[in-house]
Amino acid sequence: MAAPPGPHTLAGSVPSWATAANDQGAAATDTTVEGEIYLPLRNADQARALATSVSTPTSPNYRHWLSPQQWIQRFSPTQADLNSVLAYLKAHHATITAVPESRQFVVFRTTAAQAGTAFGTQLHRYVHGGRSVVAPSTAASVPAALAGKVAGVSLDQGRLLTHPDLVKPDAPSPAPRKAAAATPAVQTPCSTYWNEHQVTVPPAYGGNTRYGTYICGYQPSQLQSAYGLTTYTKHGVDGHGQTVAIIDAYASPTMRQDANRFSAAAGLPQLTASTYREIVPSPSQFTDQALCAQPSGWQGEETLDVESVHGVAPGASILYVGGTNCGGGLDVAMAKILDRKLATIVSNSYGNQGENLPADAIAGEVNEQMQAAAEGIGLYFSSGDSGDEAAALGYPDPDFPASSPWVTSIGGTSLAVGRNGNYLFETGWGSSRQQIVTTSTGGLAYAGALPGTFRFGAGGGPSLLFPEPAYQRGVVPSSLANGHRVSPDLAAVADPYTGYQIGYRPIVDDATLQTGDYINETYGGTSLASPVVAAQMAIAQQLTHRTLGFANPTIYLTDRYAPSLFRDVLPQNPRQALAFTSETTGSSYLISLDTDTSLTTKRGYDDVTGVGSLSLNVAATLLRR
Repeated sequence: MAAPPGPHTLAGSVPSWATAANDQGAAATDTTVEGEIYLPLRNADQARALATSVSTPTSPNYRHWLSPQQWIQRFSPTQADLNSVLAYLKAHHATITAVPESRQFVVFRTTAAQAGTAFGTQLHRYVHGGRSVVAPSTAASVPAALAGKVAGVSLDQGRLLTHPDLVKPDAPSPAPRKAAAATPAVQTPCSTYWNEHQVTVPPAYGGNTRYGTYICGYQPSQLQSAYGLTTYTKHGVDGHGQTVAIIDAYASPTMRQDANRFSAAAGLPQLTASTYREIVPSPSQFTDQALCAQPSGWQGEETLDVESVHGVAPGASILYVGGTNCGGGLDVAMAKILDRKLATIVSNSYGNQGENLPADAIAGEVNEQMQAAAEGIGLYFSSGDSGDEAAALGYPDPDFPASSPWVTSIGGTSLAVGRNGNYLFETGWGSSRQQIVTTSTGGLAYAGALPGTFRFGAGGGPSLLFPEPAYQRGVVPSSLANGHRVSPDLAAVADPYTGYQIGYRPIVDDATLQTGDYINETYGGTSLASPVVAAQMAIAQQLTHRTLGFANPTIYLTDRYAPSLFRDVLPQNPRQALAFTSETTGSSYLISLDTDTSLTTKRGYDDVTGVGSLSLNVAATLLRR
């Protein structure tokens, strides 16, 4: 008699960082972990082919999208397979926390001991990203009876290091200061527009000694004007009739209230119950706050997303969907939108550190992204704020999910807006700083060579996981791609030194979500760029009475035949810079622009800004194809 089949191994369940060198030993048996089982799509090859064809302008099926119900009927796992998976989890004492209508995954919570028994592995603690996190020490497995019903599983806490992609001009103070800030070498009052205030610094690029100061924070009217929207918004083409969905972890308790105070000051319409809606968990459902950087760590991101979408497209409706955490909770938030098609534009301003996730988790997210494409929903992801990530990882790697070929990755620019709201230029976002010091003779000098230390910049570059999609061939230089997907695809303002001013009541107690007084702060990051592009797309959809869906095939086809339609973001000669003084330390700096690690801004496609930035005319052209 033949032996019964052995367990089915899930080879993609172990993250690459779960190595002996990082191993801290077995996790405590009562450690609570979040897990996620991914069920395989039925007819997966057909699903991929359909998602491609409905998104490709040269296909006869272009824009012949499926409804959510059609996707579920044709490609989602069966209810019977889902029931088998649920029964297995419950038999091993797991608590089911979420099952989407699409049935493509199950989120659950369990202990390290129960997970080890259920999946034939042992969970260990590993040092990863400067944190101690749990992951399987060997590949997980399930019984042979589940082999065709389970495509993969995630049991690691590395996903809980997913972070918002936003930054502030000043470095955070690691501890309360015991002394007053030093007297600045250069007084640098912030500017409300490019070069409003200029100061004298030591000779820099091209021998220049006069540079403008950093931007206080652009206002909605300035972004509308710079991106060519003002004439349209004055005539009611402002995103009306469109819904932009925003996904983040957790939820600010004062989101709409803060946005309306911000709107009143900026001359924007108030968000009402009909133009702003939330689908969010109750605070009692929040989980993994410590690893996910707490609700307060996401509040600035949430506010930036809502207030930048509203600032650029004041007539669009906004749907904010919050996750219970920054892991499986984000997948659930995405599914809530896709399974009911609650929006056709979704802005996601978060990412992982590179593509350093288990293969099973990445494959599960890609299935959701293909569902979005098949339904005509465009997913916009920020490309990251740490350049090529080599400093953290030891090798260059773009951030996932932005690196996926099924999403539109949004890179970053430094934006110069003139006194009258006119667009002056954009250059690639990569901010390095060198301190300006007072010499013994009372003069000024740099503390070292320019440009100084890299602070932050747009993410991007060739993927280590995904092959080059057909839509990028002929646009992305083969010397850059080398057969791989390259991100980003588009770009918008991201530099915090040319950032966007928001208003909110910061959370002062993460346990109670108590908030403090209303404040204004300036933020940047590709977290700003993603909602800005999403808002531009909403206005273009209203203008053309069409839905774009997954934008990449149309973006690259347009660039192939009419590259001049995009605002090609170029290096400036000589290099541009801004003067900045830290309120925290009193130190003065020259901020050199367009210095983004190994990523470089070039004519045509580049790995900082993609094919370039959008104006409304460009966005409308994409929809008319």
